[in-house]
Amino acid sequence: MRRRAFLGALGGAAVAPFAGPFAANAQAMPVLGFLDSRSSEAMASRLSAFRQALREAGFVEGENLKIEYRWAENQVDRLPEMAADLVRQKAAVIVTTGGPPAALAAKAATTTIPVVFLVGEDPTRLGLVSSLTRPSGNLTGINLFANELEAKRLELLHQLAPQAARIAVLVNSADGWNTETTLRDVGAAARAIGLQIQILRASTAAEIAEALSATRQERPDALFVASAAFLNTRRVQLAQLAAFHRLPSAYAFREAAEVGGLMSYGPSILDAYRQLGVYAGRIFKGVKPVDLPVMQASKFELVINLTTAKLLGLNPPPSLLATADEVIE
Repeated sequence: MRRRAFLGALGGAAVAPFAGPFAANAQAMPVLGFLDSRSSEAMASRLSAFRQALREAGFVEGENLKIEYRWAENQVDRLPEMAADLVRQKAAVIVTTGGPPAALAAKAATTTIPVVFLVGEDPTRLGLVSSLTRPSGNLTGINLFANELEAKRLELLHQLAPQAARIAVLVNSADGWNTETTLRDVGAAARAIGLQIQILRASTAAEIAEALSATRQERPDALFVASAAFLNTRRVQLAQLAAFHRLPSAYAFREAAEVGGLMSYGPSILDAYRQLGVYAGRIFKGVKPVDLPVMQASKFELVINLTTAKLLGLNPPPSLLATADEVIE
């Protein structure tokens, strides 16, 4: 069974256009700055969804639009200079992905260039915008709620692997903000269920391998992967290592379940990247960020890899399988 995830409607009546960010020089190819805290690895499908939405809005990379990509390679301290460089490149719009650090760097770099962000938690709490319905200043974007679903995801993992009493929680040691949120929420949920957690930290592919190898000594019963931007791009490695160590594993996005992870629970990441392209396209056409309400994920999908469950000797409850948006067999 499969039901397509979606994001909340744009809402509101049509908005009046203003002189677009490059209207003064219609002959010049506008520049879109794309700022991300990760590397470009494993981002192909997301970028494809983003470019497709831009194309549908009439902006084709290399034809009438130039995209300047900046990848911080999981070194968040590089983001402020990268954001400043996009300002120097005279980007007409800056799009940020990879979590709060990139969005906050762009906010600090400019108060005039429109910024469209993608984050996993409430952007008002992050200080990105003052209002979701009518964001002030030059920022708007999308809240995936991915970080705020960590407790629910742990509960679903417990239902799939009820014998698992000790859960290894993998966090990105380079992303302090995300780590703090994850450990707070997962810790509280684990105590409520009666589970123990073992914290694993990694910020590189090598450290992920080392962290999972260390589980041979302090043997956990399952693996919970935090909704961290860097860890999302390492989904293939994580799914393979979890299978090798025979650890039932839970992730935020369906891409991980599709490559062998036991389960995922969260919003549709491809829909989110499409919406980034929609918003960027509307700004290029003259809409102000203040007139684009912050989008919030409103539908979340549970994906269970039944093949992986069988390999691990698990028998998911029929009631849980019936509620899943997709069961991979």
